[in-house]
Amino acid sequence: MTKLGLLKKLLPGFIPIFVFIAVDEVWGTVAGIIFAIIFGVGYLIFNYVKEKKLDKFVIADTLLIVILGGVSILLDNDVFFKLKPALVETILVVILGYSAFSSNNIILKMTSHYVKGVDFNNLQVKQITRNLKVLFFVFLVHTGLIYYSVYFMSDEAWAFISGALFYIIFAVFFIFEYARTRLLTDTSVEYLPVIDEKGNLVKKETRENIHNGSKLLHPVVHLHFIVDNKILLQKRHKNKKIMPGMWDTSVGGHVSFGESIEDALHRETAEEVGVRDFEYKFLRQYIWESDVEREMVFSFVSFDNKEFACGKKEIEECKFWSRKEIEENAKKNIFTPNFLLELEFLIKNKLLK
Repeated sequence: MTKLGLLKKLLPGFIPIFVFIAVDEVWGTVAGIIFAIIFGVGYLIFNYVKEKKLDKFVIADTLLIVILGGVSILLDNDVFFKLKPALVETILVVILGYSAFSSNNIILKMTSHYVKGVDFNNLQVKQITRNLKVLFFVFLVHTGLIYYSVYFMSDEAWAFISGALFYIIFAVFFIFEYARTRLLTDTSVEYLPVIDEKGNLVKKETRENIHNGSKLLHPVVHLHFIVDNKILLQKRHKNKKIMPGMWDTSVGGHVSFGESIEDALHRETAEEVGVRDFEYKFLRQYIWESDVEREMVFSFVSFDNKEFACGKKEIEECKFWSRKEIEENAKKNIFTPNFLLELEFLIKNKLLK
């Protein structure tokens, strides 16, 4: 998963506090509390309808705002009013520091909470931890500046440091990380992750070296579309190096280096059959070895009836097959061995009758 994608997933948990800070500076504390509660309760209802459970992170975020705002109103003190952004950010710094420098990564737990069904490999965990450490020191300095501005700087300087500068720092950090990632990535060469049999990242390797008979274990995704008891198959392009012209799984492809299984599944599905929005469930994970490569297959199934549009670059055609039609043609050597193996699993588990 990309950093921007991860940010989008995590953002709902922080929406109330961002809303509070922004509205508080423009229309005051009471308005900030009201807007934050509206956003917090609104997201809680939306998430409950979607997930059938309440979001603990949003509840905690909203309650924190109500407490800080309530104390601010009761005290009606100009110094406390100015210290409020620093107090909120101090809590953020503590969470960042505890997550970055301890074994109990709260931010990573939030990530797992919002990003369903995604397991981060060792490299991704290290990258997230590195970013948390950078953010910890950056916001530690910013929080110190707010405290300093309260007592030793003008109201205008305090307003800029506690408000606009916070969002500028966030924007600069993500722009810098995006640019750094782009500069360090050679787009002319496709890299794939090499993993061990437990799924842990070992190293990255070029696609060419993985397909040269090295048998380096790497992850791939397979997706079966089953509609009205028929299964969608794709015919591999005749120019493919591996099993050209044979009928294969609805969707199948490699997981790119740094990419999650979930993102690879969505990307391959969009590229190969033109479907971007679909429901699916995990079937199984297993190792498949052919004459030229060794793969860890993550297999999924979807029963969504979509408008399929096969990608012409990799696929000659695609069509639905019944179990009877496949069995009648099984001895003609037109189906990939890997698909026939997965077909047995689908039939055994009564997913295709």
